[in-house]
Amino acid sequence: MLSFENDYNNGCHPSILSQLAATNDLQTDVYGFDHFSASAKQRIRQACECPDANVFFLGGGTQTNATVIDSILQSYQGVVAAETAHIATHESGAIEFGGHKVITLPQHEGKISATELRELLAGFYADDAHEHIVFPGMVYITFPTEYGTLYSASELIAIESVCKEYQLPLFVDGARLGYGLTSPASDITLPFLAHHCDVFYIGGTKVGALCGEAVVFTHGNAHPHFFSIIKQHGALFAKGRLIGIQFDTLFTDNLYLRIAHHANQLAVQLKQILTNKGFKTFIDSPTNQQFFILPNDVMETLSQHIVFSRWAPFDAQSTVCRFVTSWSTTEADLQFLENCLNDIV
Repeated sequence: MLSFENDYNNGCHPSILSQLAATNDLQTDVYGFDHFSASAKQRIRQACECPDANVFFLGGGTQTNATVIDSILQSYQGVVAAETAHIATHESGAIEFGGHKVITLPQHEGKISATELRELLAGFYADDAHEHIVFPGMVYITFPTEYGTLYSASELIAIESVCKEYQLPLFVDGARLGYGLTSPASDITLPFLAHHCDVFYIGGTKVGALCGEAVVFTHGNAHPHFFSIIKQHGALFAKGRLIGIQFDTLFTDNLYLRIAHHANQLAVQLKQILTNKGFKTFIDSPTNQQFFILPNDVMETLSQHIVFSRWAPFDAQSTVCRFVTSWSTTEADLQFLENCLNDIV
């Protein structure tokens, strides 16, 4: 069956696979101290326009979130995030397992509000008993959000301003960063993002890599023993070059952004196919994740031919369904989807 379930159900982009094969017989240093990883880190610093950035490679998104957050927070602190944030919903309590509370704010199309963030922090410190409460120790946002929506440059700056006011690090989860940066609705570039947060990561797993995320501490501000913290979290690759080679390839000839741009272009076509059939969007996403409300009978029939996510019930007769494009999505895939819908509707 054809799958639009997520953007990491294929192997990796052919350029990465080719480079992994071509370098397979070479012997290198281990634990990320190889020349491929060094090259990748330098390419990332240049792309971010952050010459002093600390760059680290980890295996997956949950590992990365748990490791970064644990490296920043004190034992009595928690992390502020949207109620729909990945760390609050789809990570099996990984942050809490590490000993830190996720302090949630209301979500607005997947985003938090700078105003509500300030209200939360002001209210916390106005409470005479705040020493008895988990301290907000950092702020976590995603770009794009769980709903494929985007923070604007002004929204990011407003959140950053509140973080600076309360001396809280701002961490941006970029598991699908490429799709956000290349969306026609985005006014944020990679250097802009790097300039307006303390740490973020560039997702590889969901943007063409076999695995791997690149953590960027933008001001050389990583914990001095972050390497050891990575190992404590079981996130240190002995064969570090596996991720280094992939990011070195992704950041050669703009491949990372080209992959993401392709997926976004096909997401626009996918949206048009579903819209033309009369289905309504649940939320207007400008990236590669598309959320539509499908009647349950249509959903059940379509699922016999197409794999997609049943996100949440909408009402008794319909369900919110998610369709995702990626580097591997083709025009033929979209035509197959359209043909299936033609047979149903």
